[in-house]
Amino acid sequence: MNSRIAAILVPVLFGLVAIIFGQDDNWDLRNYHVYNVYALLNERIGHDLAPARFQTYFNPTIDLLYYGLNRVLPPWVTGFVMGALHGLNFVLLLGIGRRLLGRSAGTHWPLWLALAGVLGPGFRGELGNTMGDNLTALLVLGGLYVMLSRWDALLAWGGRTLVAALVAGLLLGLGTGLKLTNALYAVALCLACLGVPLIWHRRIALAFVFGIGVLAGMALTGGWWFVKMWQLFGNPTFPQFNDIFHSPWAVESGVIDTYFRPKNWVEYLIWPFVFAQDWHRVTEVAHRLGMWAVVYVLFAAASVAAVLRRLRGGGRVTLDGRAVFFLLFFALAYLVWMRMFSIYRYLIALELLVPLAVWLLWHSIGVSEKAVNRLAGVTLALLLVYAFPTPKWGNAAWGEHNFSAEVPAFSQPEQSVVFIAQPEPPMSWLVTLLPAQLKFIGIDMGFPESAAWRQRIRQAVAERKGPHYALLGAVKNEKQDSLQNKLDAAEWLGWTADASGCAKLEWLGRHIRLQADLRRLPSGGCTLELPQPYRNIDLATPNRAIADAAAAHLANNGLSLDVASCGAYPAAVGSRTYMYQLCRVTPTR
Repeated sequence: MNSRIAAILVPVLFGLVAIIFGQDDNWDLRNYHVYNVYALLNERIGHDLAPARFQTYFNPTIDLLYYGLNRVLPPWVTGFVMGALHGLNFVLLLGIGRRLLGRSAGTHWPLWLALAGVLGPGFRGELGNTMGDNLTALLVLGGLYVMLSRWDALLAWGGRTLVAALVAGLLLGLGTGLKLTNALYAVALCLACLGVPLIWHRRIALAFVFGIGVLAGMALTGGWWFVKMWQLFGNPTFPQFNDIFHSPWAVESGVIDTYFRPKNWVEYLIWPFVFAQDWHRVTEVAHRLGMWAVVYVLFAAASVAAVLRRLRGGGRVTLDGRAVFFLLFFALAYLVWMRMFSIYRYLIALELLVPLAVWLLWHSIGVSEKAVNRLAGVTLALLLVYAFPTPKWGNAAWGEHNFSAEVPAFSQPEQSVVFIAQPEPPMSWLVTLLPAQLKFIGIDMGFPESAAWRQRIRQAVAERKGPHYALLGAVKNEKQDSLQNKLDAAEWLGWTADASGCAKLEWLGRHIRLQADLRRLPSGGCTLELPQPYRNIDLATPNRAIADAAAAHLANNGLSLDVASCGAYPAAVGSRTYMYQLCRVTPTR
């Protein structure tokens, strides 16, 4: 396949795959990706109090694109655009591969290695969604591409050297400002600058200029938010790193998730084997991550081969300076990731580079060119087959709207506070669908509340006379969504409009387990209903248990929840129904 055609075709194909995957419905989307932009555009920052946990105060710049697309495009078109944008990583991988492999590898190997890169499990799992790792990988790969494509200028040393370092740093900084976890790549590429074959003071100057670019990029995409957080809360990264900034509005802690990191020095040494065997150690949903153990072994073998060549006084040098720089960056990024986070989705930009790393490492071991090509090709083919199926962060069937809800009437919304008082499920996406006059406050959801913050909550309640409410999750009849999908398909086929269509639907029900009853309508058409055993499921008892659990949280904060007042209402992400409850709450002190 021609590379230029592939550079157009692959992003389009990924857009189509995103449509097939369906409406994004990941946990973070329902927690803060939608709410944060809504809060920014509707001047709710500081008005609401942590309805999306501490993530309420994450920089919303990265989510402006998705939010804006949803305002002007049908949901499935938004999905296509997001998937196609993510697919542009293929184009950057193709460019990086050409720079690393050179003309001797021909045109087909960079193409296949780029395609293998975008078929990794982490990237596929986030295709078309809002988690941000696939999107900001474009900036990480862009910065790396600048360094590799300007390699000769770096070695020549001059004005073009500094411009290349500055532009590369700027791209990494833009990515870091959008999503702070990309700092690991900025750190790794800055350290890798110290490995460029220049005299020592030029290496330091190169890293310094790169660092200036990173800071400039962060200022462009994140600086305005840091200033806003400083003005509102006295901490530019509020509430994170409050052990450094000492804002009175949060306890003095770092708020960095250390749960996934290795537990001892042995695990640090064999970490790729640990999480390849047990994906729970680095992620919340199933991934098959054997590729990292293979890369680890290849790095070890390449290191041994390099030592043996040196001891023997030389031998065939198989990698040029670009490739060594690339592998140095790759290794440093992995080490920084392991020490800082060990959360797999933050490693997606590096996952995209795994096929190139495998290829280069096999070549560095020093066997014949023909054997290396076969070994690398077989290794990658096996790893890609092993990496399936695709991880599931959450998708729903497409609907007419991305988000919708049945909203009851509020008697005095301008006088009401709505408390979100349960850690699961995330509820802040519903804030965007409820009356804007309401004030929303999160209670006992992991936000590092200080005494001053709790006083701020009490003051907010005192300023509004009520009635007040609690916004809670609710259970649903799990068969209902499945029934609706079947009914939507039947309507699309025209099988519910008249007697002939209904006859086809009736025939289908006799020959497969449709798990739905057909009911004729007076108009001559028909519809589908749940079978009788699934119609009268007890939902009140589990809903009451949810309300009772929330009541305990609220009681600890001087609030009383009236369980008898709770009412359940439907909402939806795409075509997936999420029930929610509204219950009356009164202050007790």
